[in-house]
Amino acid sequence: MYSHILIPTDGSELAQNGVDHGLSLAKALGSRVTIITATDAFPIIYGREWQPSPEAAKIFEEENSKAAGDIFSKVKASADQVGVDVETLHVPNAIAADAILDAASSLGCNLIVMASHGRTGLAKMLLGSQASKVVSSSTVPVLIVR
Repeated sequence: MYSHILIPTDGSELAQNGVDHGLSLAKALGSRVTIITATDAFPIIYGREWQPSPEAAKIFEEENSKAAGDIFSKVKASADQVGVDVETLHVPNAIAADAILDAASSLGCNLIVMASHGRTGLAKMLLGSQASKVVSSSTVPVLIVR
């Protein structure tokens, strides 16, 4: 039924619940899996005198790439335990929900499995919800794991 599952993660313990669920589902269905993580752009504050140097921006990008690699190492270890091959995708300088939706479309994924904090009310308004944004905008089914 689902031949290609996209599993977003930020490397947190909560996100790992979504990863584990998605990997188990992929194993049961014989699905392809792509693991995605997105990292924010360097925070630039316009209208201020200080702007980041090119060196600072480069260090920021290198640290984000290293962090993505660490996340993927952990996920690959989980995938190996389950017996599922995974592909990985790091999307730098991106809002997570946008990166997830774009990847699902461009890769031809037909299911997104992701974790959610389950925030509501003021916490959701202040902190945002990437899962909520994905659910409300996705053209493919989204399975939320809590």
